Amino acid sequence: ANDADVAGVAEMNFGEGLGVKGTVIIVTIGTGLGTAIFLNGQLLPNTELGHIRLDTGMDAETYASNAAQKRDDLPIRKWAKRFNKYLELMELYFQPDLFILGGGTSKNFEEFKDKITIATKVLPAKLYNNAGIVGAAMYAAGKMEEKNK
Repeated sequence: ANDADVAGVAEMNFGEGLGVKGTVIIVTIGTGLGTAIFLNGQLLPNTELGHIRLDTGMDAETYASNAAQKRDDLPIRKWAKRFNKYLELMELYFQPDLFILGGGTSKNFEEFKDKITIATKVLPAKLYNNAGIVGAAMYAAGKMEEKNK
């Protein structure tokens, strides 16, 4: 299982995704942009949507990950405008009911949430960066089945 998938399963079982029906996209923001897509609680495994090419000519994670923020020495609010471009494209392609943001940057959500201008609801992961650890433990214990079914 990849890191975004296990984080997503944890967030869908114990976090903001618990009980949510429809399409939920979890984006882990870190060195790259990891993604996990759920439809009515069911995981579509191994999505790699951080590699979608933006109109900048770059793939999304090269342009809008936490690593890009550090590399380009961007204040968080300036970085958030970049990240919003990524969310705009994801919203256009998938029309999700909810985005959940995980990874290390999710703990700073209050600092940049006003720069996220998409229509879809966006929430920080309840488990923050611990979702990956919880999900990895679930995977190791053979407990990856979702409760949201």
